[in-house]
Amino acid sequence: MTKIDDQFMRAVLNVVDIIPLGRVATYGQIARIIGRPRNARLVGKALGKSGGYGKHPCHRVVTANGRLVPGWVDQRPMLLAENVPFKDETHVDIKKCHWQGI
Repeated sequence: MTKIDDQFMRAVLNVVDIIPLGRVATYGQIARIIGRPRNARLVGKALGKSGGYGKHPCHRVVTANGRLVPGWVDQRPMLLAENVPFKDETHVDIKKCHWQGI
């Protein structure tokens, strides 16, 4: 498994920081943007450890089908506060709110 180093973490967070209000990006999308297309899961692990790097809008990152992070009870209310549309309790409507990226 690839290690999460400081350079990788900062690259991920730099992308997360530019996801617009009311939009979401996917783990795979972020991995592609930073030039690591096979590391979508590593992006997820990095975001799980991002607390030591300050505040970032990590709640705007979901799976390719729009699923929220299991067990993160604050993610849904944060996205709802930004008017992100949902298909059901655990999935955003990715077709309506997907950020096209860089």
